[in-house]
Amino acid sequence: MAKLIYSMVTSLDGYAEAEGGLGTGADDPEVHTFINDLFHPVDTYLYGRRMYETMDYWETAHTEPAQPPHILQYARDWQAAQKIVYSSTLESVSSAKTRIERTFDPKAVRDLRAAADHDLTVDGPNLAARAIKAGLVDEYHLFITTSVVGGGKRFFPDGVRLDHR
Repeated sequence: MAKLIYSMVTSLDGYAEAEGGLGTGADDPEVHTFINDLFHPVDTYLYGRRMYETMDYWETAHTEPAQPPHILQYARDWQAAQKIVYSSTLESVSSAKTRIERTFDPKAVRDLRAAADHDLTVDGPNLAARAIKAGLVDEYHLFITTSVVGGGKRFFPDGVRLDHR
């Protein structure tokens, strides 16, 4: 059975989003290449609207001049994967292999994971919080920068205890 993985670059103090960015290491080519290699086999990304709108950049990233190899590789992998966007407000998508689901249904995600041949990711702290609370996340990958940012949106939702199996 495939795994549902939640991963993000985070600050040293546990934030996945912060005003002014996450600090040193978040854009390092070696870090990006490592993450690319780790998630190359992922076949499906689960997004909320805001994360999808951020990640949609990868649909056309390869068309920008002088992109380094690690950026081109991630763009190819992202374009090849299926994307599901959970949103009640998004009217349409601009990327291929993408569909909108109006509600996040844990049973449907559980069924999708069970039927998948490759791992899936849940991306963004808002949607991930819902998957975590539903007990769907199998693995957590935190790629930690060397910066303390002092605030923002936490990687893990408040009020959830995890004694992972």
